[in-house]
Amino acid sequence: MPIVRGVLSALMAALVTACAVGPNYKRPPFQATAAFKEENGWKPTEPADALDRGPWWHIYNDEVLNGLEEQLDVSNENIKAAAASYEEARALVSQARAGLWPSLSLGASRERTQTADLPARTVNTLDLSGSWDIDIWGQVRRSLESNRDTAESSAALLAGARLSAQAALASDYFQLRAQDQLQIILDDIVAAEEQSLKITENRYRVGVAAKADVVTAQTQLLSSQAQQAAAPLQRALLEHAIAVLVGKQPADFSLPSTAMRGDVPTVPAGLPSALLERRPDVAAAERKVAAANAQIGVAVSAWFPSLTLTGADDYSGTTISHLIRTANRVWAFGPTAALSVFDAGLRRAQLAQARATYEVTVDDYRQTVLTGIQQVEDELVTLRVLERQAVIEDATVKAAKEAETLTLNQYKAGTVPYSSVITAQTTRLSSEETALSVLSGRLQASVAMIEALGGGWNAASLK
Repeated sequence: MPIVRGVLSALMAALVTACAVGPNYKRPPFQATAAFKEENGWKPTEPADALDRGPWWHIYNDEVLNGLEEQLDVSNENIKAAAASYEEARALVSQARAGLWPSLSLGASRERTQTADLPARTVNTLDLSGSWDIDIWGQVRRSLESNRDTAESSAALLAGARLSAQAALASDYFQLRAQDQLQIILDDIVAAEEQSLKITENRYRVGVAAKADVVTAQTQLLSSQAQQAAAPLQRALLEHAIAVLVGKQPADFSLPSTAMRGDVPTVPAGLPSALLERRPDVAAAERKVAAANAQIGVAVSAWFPSLTLTGADDYSGTTISHLIRTANRVWAFGPTAALSVFDAGLRRAQLAQARATYEVTVDDYRQTVLTGIQQVEDELVTLRVLERQAVIEDATVKAAKEAETLTLNQYKAGTVPYSSVITAQTTRLSSEETALSVLSGRLQASVAMIEALGGGWNAASLK
């Protein structure tokens, strides 16, 4: 079969010299600054290796939080949905890869026919056919490249969804612990005001205090008790939110109350350029650029002729036992070339669309990088300001507690009116609530900072 051998030789030569048309991908340039603006004048507290010790939440050294984060990955429905989208993208890669190979089909039939003047006869047919779209211009390879890049983008989006859920869980957890601490503060202030009321009532009974002091003490106590009664509301809402994050119904989930931690571990921001590899959303956007670039090649390939290799090998006979023999065989083999000569500008429009889509993804990628840098800068300044404020608030709480004790003693001695005690107690409660708010804000900002830095993730995991 010299003709077949000649066709095969020409085909192999074409495949060896084949090239994928369209631009080869290069990551869009982005000139990041040498350092973050808001990092100047601020040194993170120790430890400073949160992104190097495995799961990033381990830096907080909280076993309850660790357990909740471990439940998140297998129970959160948003993460499951992102994982399903990634598996869908991987399936599309396999579909595109199948286009590189020939397709074969096998068919068999048995027919009984009869004409008016001839006896009935049975015809058995066995058919083997195949076709192969030769990817000379790289259309299939560019499609495979685009689908592979899209799958990597989906993998990065999955990592981003996981990180977002992890950060939301940690933030809600620390807010819940802040509510636990607030409950402790309110319980303590109510107990102190109950004691103050007893002192005032005793002084009133012996005639050294006015009735107005007793009423004032009662009013102050009732006000604090109202805050004490309302405090569990926000905690319950946060507990419900955490339950949903770990895939449980609120009725099946509870967290025992405990005091809030007093330290705030943070991490250094590193270099702005590192965000290109450390943030899942940046990596996802960059992979979308690569996928769009490959689609330009797909559009360009439409301008070139397509080559399809087809073949068939048929056997047809009246008896099955002697079906496979030379006399019953009919075969065909040969290439088919096709080129569109007029399409009313369709290919030109498709190429223009592909290039415009690429430019959109480039702009989206650069905007994603800018947003990431902004988020790090925001958390840097938040952490720096709150850290300085925390030092002042802690000193304020210490002074307010001392002032409350001194004022109460002075009231017992009859040297100051009861209004001074009320003022001291109100100042103490306000300062403790403010200090707690600052501490909670610092913990949430530290979580947001780690999320903004990518949570220890790296784009190398996509390869």
